Amino acid sequence: MSADGFHVHGPHDHEIEHAQQGGHGSGGMINQIAMFTAIIATVGAVFSYMGGATQANAGLYKNNAAIKKTEASNQWNFYQSKSTKQALAELARDLAPEAKQAAYLAKIERYDKEKGDIKLVAEKMESEATAWEHQSDEQMHQHHRWAQATTVLQVAIALAAIALLTKKKWLEYAMFGAGGVGIVVGGLAALHI
Repeated sequence: MSADGFHVHGPHDHEIEHAQQGGHGSGGMINQIAMFTAIIATVGAVFSYMGGATQANAGLYKNNAAIKKTEASNQWNFYQSKSTKQALAELARDLAPEAKQAAYLAKIERYDKEKGDIKLVAEKMESEATAWEHQSDEQMHQHHRWAQATTVLQVAIALAAIALLTKKKWLEYAMFGAGGVGIVVGGLAALHI
């Protein structure tokens, strides 16, 4: 400023002054979008992590289901072998002289009891396999919700970049709307809906 109160400054000084004061409404928009982008990017990173974790859990649970199905199949094979032995003992009983039939009756009864025990174990394993399958399906559903939320937040961040470049207010509103939708979908994922 000169002695007579007249002040002259260059374009750079003018822009710095406006930026400090929020300049013609655009500085406020820039700050708002920058803050929104930082928050949404952080939330999106958390959602992405949760999506990966639920996908890993779904695979793990599916693997547990397959193991239980294999164990159940092994039990059913064991059951079948006992049934075959029982059928052979029944045939032997029918073909054996009357004096030896009592020994085969004891075997038949033993095989019948063993089959009952094996059947209970096989059915329990099948039930556990079904439970693991159900948990895997739930985790995959939740994974899809996290992925949807993350995708919408990424769209919101892209809209923020476009809003910054074009300085269009409607894009800023779209950015906030997409961010809100992403947060809601993330909430649905957290609630297992």
